[in-house]
Amino acid sequence: MATVGSASLATQARRRFVDDLVEGLPLAAKGIGNAARGMSDKPSEGGLNAQRRRELAHDWQKAESAWQQALVNGVQNALLYGASAATIGATGADNALDKLTLVDDDTIEREILSSRMALAMMDRASWEFTDLRARINKLERRTELEPQDLLRAHVLARLAVDAWCQSGLALASWRDLQHALHKEFALLLEEAYHEANSLLLEQGVLPEVDLRPMIRRTRAQGARSVQGSLDAYSTSTGQPRRGGGVHEETRLMTRAQQLAQAQSAQHAGAVLDRLNRLVARQLPAFADTSRQPLRPASPGLAAAIGAAQQGVQQRFVGAGGAPVTAPAVLDELQQRKAALKQAAATPVERATIEIVALLFQSILTEDRIPATVRVWFARLQMPVLRVAVGEPDFFATIEHPARRLIDRMGACVMGFDASTREVGDALEKEIKRVVQVVEAYPDTGRRVFQTVLTEFERFLEHYFKSENEASMKGVSLAHQIEQRETLAIQYTIELRKMLNEMPVQEGVRNFLFQVWADVLAITALKHTAASAQTKAMKGAASDLIWSAGAKVSREQRAEVIRKLPPLLKTLRDGMASAGLADEAQDEHLAALNNALAAAFSAKAQAIPQERFDEMRERLERIEQLLPDSADLEVDEAAMLDLSGHESSELEVVAEGGSMPTPAMLAWARELQVGSWFMLDYRDRNEPVQLVWQGMKRQLTLFVAAGGRCVLFQQQRLAAFLQAGLLLPAQDEALTVRATRDALAKLDVDPARLLN
Repeated sequence: MATVGSASLATQARRRFVDDLVEGLPLAAKGIGNAARGMSDKPSEGGLNAQRRRELAHDWQKAESAWQQALVNGVQNALLYGASAATIGATGADNALDKLTLVDDDTIEREILSSRMALAMMDRASWEFTDLRARINKLERRTELEPQDLLRAHVLARLAVDAWCQSGLALASWRDLQHALHKEFALLLEEAYHEANSLLLEQGVLPEVDLRPMIRRTRAQGARSVQGSLDAYSTSTGQPRRGGGVHEETRLMTRAQQLAQAQSAQHAGAVLDRLNRLVARQLPAFADTSRQPLRPASPGLAAAIGAAQQGVQQRFVGAGGAPVTAPAVLDELQQRKAALKQAAATPVERATIEIVALLFQSILTEDRIPATVRVWFARLQMPVLRVAVGEPDFFATIEHPARRLIDRMGACVMGFDASTREVGDALEKEIKRVVQVVEAYPDTGRRVFQTVLTEFERFLEHYFKSENEASMKGVSLAHQIEQRETLAIQYTIELRKMLNEMPVQEGVRNFLFQVWADVLAITALKHTAASAQTKAMKGAASDLIWSAGAKVSREQRAEVIRKLPPLLKTLRDGMASAGLADEAQDEHLAALNNALAAAFSAKAQAIPQERFDEMRERLERIEQLLPDSADLEVDEAAMLDLSGHESSELEVVAEGGSMPTPAMLAWARELQVGSWFMLDYRDRNEPVQLVWQGMKRQLTLFVAAGGRCVLFQQQRLAAFLQAGLLLPAQDEALTVRATRDALAKLDVDPARLLN
């Protein structure tokens, strides 16, 4: 049995949940109404003709208030008497079941629509629901919520559909507005769960979550990136953050993977949505202005931002002397914030100033940002504020170039420890240059951020290839491997076309596709197409194909015997140039001897002379026939065995990890150059930086601070991510983390937006 105190807390949480639903419903209804009105302005699509779209907007306008009231009554009734009582008489389903009669089509349609809405809501709000459910179960001493508990998404969805029908709106209209309904209610439910969790968190109610399944023992030192996972976990549980890293023999494997995948646009978008809804509750005008493409700053604020930018530049020149400390930076920017708010002309401008200040407060107190570059992040605050005031989508999308620039620079300088936080002179100078360019063009808005973002991406490619001593050699070797492998695939494709309908021994075919295509590739990289070496290797392929055909006359057999010694020597020279060991060469030549023996015994098929002449001519000009590498589809099956590329200067990962899911493969394709990871490979656990990605990201190179270079194919990279053997230094982008920190502060004191 639950105690009186715990039962009372559970009741308060449910009441907070309902109150937040009721409070947020008008904003959700406004979004649905905007969607209904917007449909009348769009071309006919999806079976909606102009008349029906006009009727939809008209019906919504007429029934909106009634629907809201019906839904509020249903939710409050469910709070007092239970969800089943709230729906009796609305659908008639209970009576139908009691009488064992057939359920009418309308009831079935309502169930389908409510189920779809519940799924859409839980796609966004599942994390908040999981925490709230754990807290309520703990308070009420139960193992699971009742199936018809109001906190469950399908209950709210059913109430919403029932209220829709009670207000006179047709189910066809629901289907027309389904996308907007799902979006608005997902945001509404997530916020209501969050508020209920916040109430219980303030009372010290923590969910009882067993962390043991998330821990994996390892012989090496645990990755410090897990600290981010613990931070995220502490946000939802209320447990204090650990200081000084993680125990050296533990790793939060499962949780770390889940949180790392949460870097996706869906997670980041949800954080931004929560921010917008929180601010809109305090300041409804903020939501209205965010839909405008541009909103120029008031003259007074524009002048104040310019003056503040000059002051920050003079205070923090960022050249020479001791690094600027975080407290000094924050103190300076806090003073500037007060002056900016006085110059603001509207509450929206003051709220924007506050939010941007909170974002940069989080960024500048991130201890993994090196002190030498912290000043340059600080100098970005005023340019970012100018953009945030003038371009509302800064708060609406993670794709805004100002956000992406901060995230990319942060990912490159935020490692795991002191050794990985050292920033080279070239990288520090580039960050300095980027910030100064942004400062120099204050009136260009997002364009200057997009320009320097593109330039920064190009710099990183050049930096790791030509300036960073730890990565230069590895990048050069990886690029050579990619060229060789890609060219080998191109040769294989063309050889398959040439031999598609020719009667060539299977053993010869396999040798040409699996071995000689690579020999042709390495020769082409070392020499020109017209060189004697290249001609010799292509001639060897022709001679081998001819020799493996049936030889029925004495003259033909004598010709084979005459050509065989130089042919075998050329084959050995070619395989040696491709790095094959003597034992491997012997095995391949033994297989070829069997094919030649079959030719001597006339068991092989004869190759028509005209077909052979045509093939030889195509082989001589094969470079002109190769498919374009830009259009080449290279996948794990097509890539040749990279184990032969292993050297003292480059480790090639050929095993390890676990079977990756499609989500992990997608995540592997999204990793960006410059980002830091903790790699557990060959009994070493150390920080590595992603320094190079090949064509279509099929190859990825990581380099440790000491110069260790590790090369992955995409499938193997996803397998290491899946197994937790490769963990990111950041569980989420720098600006997303800063937004969550800002949300936490605004949850505690939302009035600061209006001051």
